[in-house]
Amino acid sequence: MKARLPQGVGGGPGNMQNMLKQAQKMQEEMAEKQAELEEREYTAASGGGAVTAVVDGAHTLLSLSIKPEVADPEDTEMLADLVMAAVNQAIRKAIDTSEEELGKISGGMGIPGMPGLF
Repeated sequence: MKARLPQGVGGGPGNMQNMLKQAQKMQEEMAEKQAELEEREYTAASGGGAVTAVVDGAHTLLSLSIKPEVADPEDTEMLADLVMAAVNQAIRKAIDTSEEELGKISGGMGIPGMPGLF
């Protein structure tokens, strides 16, 4: 006795072609969105705005501004902490936005080769 598959499961070569077309379309949409996300800029500040960092979607630091009043030669460690906090926060914004936007396209599926979607 043969097992029967539920309707819509299997379906032969036509169904497989549709699935491949949908996967290819999703891949193209994700590549377009990823390119768009890499062009965006993400800004974050620390120390009440004393240090501001701007990164792009590829996590490259584009600019860093430091208010003169926090550039105390006697306390460079605090300045370094503020810089790291601002840069890390800007990178986190870029990552979170990328995961959210690409997740909308993939439906939250873990797709190998797509950062942040595993």
